[in-house]
Amino acid sequence: MIIQLFKKSPLSFKIGFFISIAYVIAALLSFIWTPYDVMAINLEKRFIAPGIGHIFGTDHFGRDILSMIMVGARNAIAVSLVAVGIGMIIGVPLGLWSAATRSTGGRVIDEILMRGNDLVFAFPSLLMAIMITAVFGPGAMNAIIAIGIFNIPVFARMSRGGALGLWEKEYIMAARVAGKGKAKISYEHILPNIMNLLIVQATIQFSIAIIAEASLSYVGLGTQPPNPSLGRMLFEAQTMIFFAPWLALVPGLAIVMLVLGLNLMGDGLRDILDPKLRRKEPDGVEAKQNVSS
Repeated sequence: MIIQLFKKSPLSFKIGFFISIAYVIAALLSFIWTPYDVMAINLEKRFIAPGIGHIFGTDHFGRDILSMIMVGARNAIAVSLVAVGIGMIIGVPLGLWSAATRSTGGRVIDEILMRGNDLVFAFPSLLMAIMITAVFGPGAMNAIIAIGIFNIPVFARMSRGGALGLWEKEYIMAARVAGKGKAKISYEHILPNIMNLLIVQATIQFSIAIIAEASLSYVGLGTQPPNPSLGRMLFEAQTMIFFAPWLALVPGLAIVMLVLGLNLMGDGLRDILDPKLRRKEPDGVEAKQNVSS
């Protein structure tokens, strides 16, 4: 069934899926193997141009760029995955609680929760990371906390918006008449029906988190040396871009391709999972629906 669904999926999803899975494989492979040791410094091999032996060249310390990209992608994916997970674990219950209280007459609680979300959302992840770093110091963990806090209001808004429309449905009213509480209705009836929206949003937020992690590492607030980071590779390459352009081009393209793959996969998932974008053909094959009307 999964294979058939993949065959019917739009081209954007297939392209995004293969790009994303290539990065995941490279990141997982870096745990057990890289072409060269990313911690080894060899000044005799510094600034080697891309070619045989070093596909993407070497940096100013003689480190292999491909090996650093593999480990840097691993760090970026790990930070972003945990950060988005924090946003979902905290934001989705808050959104469901807000929708449930508003739909059952608790507008005050809903307003408090949403205004609190607006307050958090007003601080960009970079600014929040600066504040957190001022207290706890720079590091990957602080980057995770900053990006995770930034994701909380996003998922809270998304889950609340999707849940509000469902609370007026007849089967929800029937569940309330049957004596089910707000928490049980939200878990058993609301959450499964908005899961498609949350999956698509999680994919989009994952790509945003990749950019945020690279930005934080670029300004020295993310992954710290000697651990490789795509953002810090860009920072270190900015003064050498004219005589060693591959030092900036390779990590820059790595970030662009990873974000592009995740965005394409997110768009494809939206087309697959959103019933409003599909219709049934006479032979039973699902196809995209023209929603221009």
